[in-house]
Amino acid sequence: MLLLGLTLGLSAGLSPGPLMTLVITTTLRDGLWHGLRVAAAPFVTDLPIILLSVFVLGLLPPWTLAVVGVIGGGYVVYLGWETVHSARQASVQILQGAPDSAAVSGRQSLLRGAAVNALNPHPYLFWATVGGPTLLAAFSQSLLQGVLFLLGFYITLIGSKVAVAALVHSQSRRFSVAWYQRILVLLGLLLIGLGVWLGWQALQLAGF
Repeated sequence: MLLLGLTLGLSAGLSPGPLMTLVITTTLRDGLWHGLRVAAAPFVTDLPIILLSVFVLGLLPPWTLAVVGVIGGGYVVYLGWETVHSARQASVQILQGAPDSAAVSGRQSLLRGAAVNALNPHPYLFWATVGGPTLLAAFSQSLLQGVLFLLGFYITLIGSKVAVAALVHSQSRRFSVAWYQRILVLLGLLLIGLGVWLGWQALQLAGF
């Protein structure tokens, strides 16, 4: 169960999506500490997601998850637009790690990551179809098996995003301001595209 959790967590942690893109964007724009806060967002949101997915999701109509997806897609589009807008204000001081008065607080970074994760329908689908049944099967064997599965899953889920944030931060000092701005614009556009894609997927899920 530990090995299974490690494998599933690594797969989920490294898969491209809104949270991974936000980790990279926040690390580049606001620094490593803020990127790590975003990477830790599943610690804040996943317990209610697991409970909803395992015990409640099957009792609710499909449009419930679709509403979550549309709202989440809209929020990701907003974050993308904000990233594109902030790219114009990029400066050498940010690249050199100096404090930026316009940077968000650590708490805001964590809340943004938590909002993106909570409003993304994919974690709900994962825990409803794969993670939830596996977790229940592990707990049916013993409490230790269930704990080992969750431990392995979150070690690699969070750890992979932390590793990506550290890698991005270590390379960011090599960028010129012009390239830094271009990368932020590209990431912002990617977030906008992901937001539209999430909303479209949510509408398809509801049968529209």
